[in-house]
Amino acid sequence: MKSGSRKTSSSGDEKWMLRAIRLARKGRPSPNPRVGAVIVRNGRVLGEGYHRRAGKKHAEIAALDDAGGSVRDATLYVTLEPCPHHGRTPPCTEAIIRAGIKRVVVGMKDPDPRVRGRGIGRLKKGRIVVVEGVLQSGCASLLEEYCVHRSQGRPFVTLKAAISLDGRIATKTGDSKWITGEKARKKAHRLRAESDAVLVGSGTIMADDPRLTVRGVRGPDPVRVVLNSTLSIPLSSRVIRHGSDAPTWVFHTSKSGSKANSFAGIPGVRTIQMPAKRNRGVDLKALLSWLGEHDILSLMVEGGAEVHYSFLDAGLVDRLDLFVAPKIIGGTEAVPMVGGAGISRVSRAWNIDNMKTRRLDADLWIRGRIKR
Repeated sequence: MKSGSRKTSSSGDEKWMLRAIRLARKGRPSPNPRVGAVIVRNGRVLGEGYHRRAGKKHAEIAALDDAGGSVRDATLYVTLEPCPHHGRTPPCTEAIIRAGIKRVVVGMKDPDPRVRGRGIGRLKKGRIVVVEGVLQSGCASLLEEYCVHRSQGRPFVTLKAAISLDGRIATKTGDSKWITGEKARKKAHRLRAESDAVLVGSGTIMADDPRLTVRGVRGPDPVRVVLNSTLSIPLSSRVIRHGSDAPTWVFHTSKSGSKANSFAGIPGVRTIQMPAKRNRGVDLKALLSWLGEHDILSLMVEGGAEVHYSFLDAGLVDRLDLFVAPKIIGGTEAVPMVGGAGISRVSRAWNIDNMKTRRLDADLWIRGRIKR
């Protein structure tokens, strides 16, 4: 077979690609994709690496550097198509060709229009054999946030809530501390640390005065996003005044009048006016487009009930993370997980697909995809 043509994969290819996927999970390079790479020759690993942070070495370059010596005639396993363009770093394709790599096994093509097939094409022109689509579903799962951002121009949206067995997020008095146990709360903070941004509505600010920072686990604070059409939240709110390396972005509409002036000069706080949806709250599609343009790949929506309904009703939720406690709150005035108008027919309910469950002491963590 001629150099540059496509060969089929083997079980050995899947073994090394799985290793590359595991490496990729260690990185947090947003807004760049998480990528892992392994260089193998004659069944022996010569070098491996992953993309740690934006602006740092790409996985392929990290693997080449880790190899140290010659990698000529070796196979490179990489979870995502290598980039052929200049960004913060030089093209990976050129480094791969110069190194004398004989074969490149790619997990999936890059959905970024700047790359999409061009990286593979450049490798083939460099007389490298390219195998595509090895463990593609695993690589796609790893890169689901990146893929949504690059294909739809918006963040991947996760709706997260801690609820009682009867679906309540707070009692009739607004008390919600704590519905779930310590282990579930720690996991929720870990998920928050893995998100680029976390979003709540003004009702949650008024009721709970949250900091929206990461606590109890290691990781950076996400960008804190608040929906508040009229800019009515107190300037003394912890999300406004609490010190964090992460900024707070407050999205409002023209209903706020001149109140934005009150927020001017507060360190780390920015107010952004958005169009209103049907003359009501912030247009969520416009909001997500704005966030996508500002390199937010993953957004965690944390409440409250009306905000949850608005995102579900607009068809903008990709994933659901529920922490369910074995408690019953009861009462018609207790706060439900989802408010709003609801649906009129069961056939129009939001269905959860690919659902997975895990016990966290007495609580249950449920993760699934919203089926559209």
